[in-house]
Amino acid sequence: MENAFYIVEFLGLLFVWVMGLLAFVAVVLFIIDRTQTGDAVRRNYPVIGRFRHIFSELGEFFRQYFFAMDREEMPFNRAQREWVARAAAGKSNTISFGSTRNINVTGTPIFVNDPYPPLDDQFSASEALQIGPTARTPCNAPSFFNLSGMSFGALSRPAVQALSRGCKEAGIWMNTGEGGLSPYHLEGGCDIVFQIGTAKYGVRDKDGNLSDEKLREVAAHENVRMFELKLAQGAKPGKGGILPGEKVTEEIAAIRGIQVGESSLSPNRHREISNNDELLDMISHIREVTGKPVGIKLVVGSPDHTRQLFEAISKRGPNAAPDFITIDGGEGGTGAAPMPLMDLVGMTIREALPRVADLRAEFGLSDRIRLIASGKLINPGDVAWALAAGADFIVSARGFMFSLGCIQALKCSKNTCPTGITTHNPRFQKGLVPDSKYKKVAHYAKGIVKEVEVIAHSVGVSEPRKLRRHHVRLVLDSGRSEGMNLIYPEAG
Repeated sequence: MENAFYIVEFLGLLFVWVMGLLAFVAVVLFIIDRTQTGDAVRRNYPVIGRFRHIFSELGEFFRQYFFAMDREEMPFNRAQREWVARAAAGKSNTISFGSTRNINVTGTPIFVNDPYPPLDDQFSASEALQIGPTARTPCNAPSFFNLSGMSFGALSRPAVQALSRGCKEAGIWMNTGEGGLSPYHLEGGCDIVFQIGTAKYGVRDKDGNLSDEKLREVAAHENVRMFELKLAQGAKPGKGGILPGEKVTEEIAAIRGIQVGESSLSPNRHREISNNDELLDMISHIREVTGKPVGIKLVVGSPDHTRQLFEAISKRGPNAAPDFITIDGGEGGTGAAPMPLMDLVGMTIREALPRVADLRAEFGLSDRIRLIASGKLINPGDVAWALAAGADFIVSARGFMFSLGCIQALKCSKNTCPTGITTHNPRFQKGLVPDSKYKKVAHYAKGIVKEVEVIAHSVGVSEPRKLRRHHVRLVLDSGRSEGMNLIYPEAG
């Protein structure tokens, strides 16, 4: 009994001490809030006003778990993310009791099922497609679905390691992003597309100019199959890459050729390229130096600008053409960017892709230039639509981030990613184990290919690259659907 009395007395004193401490903290916060001049809510409602900021910060996380419906959330809704999660886990994506998708939304693609589709023994897998027939070492790309550009620096070491190994397992290529080639890209053994951004990280001299010597060093790696000259990306058309200083470690600085701890800000364009002729000169130069296919990545602002590019190619002849064009949608992407650029600049991939495919056909370059589509294409229906619209390949960045375990925390640029994907903080990185995550990357890529094949067979073709615009109908404002081949007449 005596011991119980002392315990009760101790707990009582502890309670008084805690309450006193809380009261003291509240008084201090009251004084701070009442006297500060930066926040009107906290000044008028001391202490209590702080909860507004807390709830605003936590709201974006609570919405995806408790309040948003399966198809409501942006930039990717729960249904999209869960499809990737099931595919990455190697699980079936078969569902029951009907679709949760509202198919009356304008622009929704509806695939035209064939009344007499091919039998099971009449299906076939897509064959490898050659890119860069005029290069000394063309690339034969086996998969129509591949990994889009994400830099080491924007991504963590274990994330790049898992992606590299997963891409090898799935037989797809990996784009380095503009941050240069790291050992972690190479260690998995997959095919690599080396991206040359406006700062030319990894292939620049001490003055920041393009170095032929370093181009040759990169091209000497057998796994580096192609080079992509990045003009723009969907997250920020007209603005260069942004890597915050807190993510520029010694290793990343050495690979990029920049200073440790300083923010890495790329120019908004290549200084050597101010018109289409200079662009074609640069493409030809890199192809000659490296001996490998060279393409460009762009965001379409106006079809007129793209037509001018094709006219410039036509004047020089097909040998001067880029070997591929990656079209990134203006819907925003993985990169850190000012909100107006992410929200409002550049055509969406849904409009840009068929327009560029039509221009390619008009100028007779369909067999010379491969089209690669990028921009929120993370599920089978999106990929199948892009193939029907005119793409030869589709690349995804955020789909593969979800396969690694991304929870859409929207903290990519802050070095505090809770899943270890976009942070260089060892505390968070330890949660991402490449030995297990690479399997999820491979499962996701294979899952996409398998289900796009299912769509292709349903519409009556033997493999996905035979999808055409007449196999898709698009929902109009009226609620009715119209054949995509009528909205965008079939490309040649």
